[in-house]
Amino acid sequence: MSEYILETEDLTKEFAGFVAVNGVSLRVERGTIHALIGPNGAGKTTCFNLLTKFLQPTRGRILYKGQDITRLAPADVARLGVVRSFQISAVFPHLSVIENVRIALQRKRGGSFDFWRSKTVLDAFNERALSLIADVGLSDVAHITAVELPYGRKRALEIATTLALDPEMLLLDEPTAGMGHEDIDRIAKLIKTVAADRTVLMVEHNLSVVENLCQRITVLTRGRVLAEGDYNTVSNNPEVREAYMGTGHA
Repeated sequence: MSEYILETEDLTKEFAGFVAVNGVSLRVERGTIHALIGPNGAGKTTCFNLLTKFLQPTRGRILYKGQDITRLAPADVARLGVVRSFQISAVFPHLSVIENVRIALQRKRGGSFDFWRSKTVLDAFNERALSLIADVGLSDVAHITAVELPYGRKRALEIATTLALDPEMLLLDEPTAGMGHEDIDRIAKLIKTVAADRTVLMVEHNLSVVENLCQRITVLTRGRVLAEGDYNTVSNNPEVREAYMGTGHA
């Protein structure tokens, strides 16, 4: 079994002549937390959309556990165990925390949703839903409507719904965006916990989160890989410093 769970070869995406992702070769090691960082417009989210098949590449290949997934549909990639979150919270705002997680557990079954089934049938998911809710620190608000949650706890709920799909690899797009220090610390601890038996690839702007969580970092700029390595390696790279407009850190 390869030490790399996800690999790309010459991954490229062009939009009407604009090259958003340009020849990216990425290797994500199993059991690690790997970050994609870079200045705005570097191609990070486009790269995520390619990996999870919301976009098709102009050229290049994507391999997951050695299998070529380049032309698979997003749902097929998710069924293989690659599941992502989004920059904008994607929970059902007017359902409770437990109802959100329960729907995600239904989705994992691969059939149609059971909205028309009896409440007794849906209650069969409650034990696992409550366990996931406890894992992300939301037990005290399990029956609160999602729209009532503070932003940071809403992101924790989104991670719970993602975990309900039992992913082997988790892709997190800006998991701490828009959060205060307390929520950032809570979500960072949560990511570390859920990564104990999974691989995590994350796009993240908060560099202290990257430094504290990630074993490996890939820096993108203008769609290309600029540097790769641990935090000390990339943060001391002069080209990386320049890409961050002379701010003195990566």
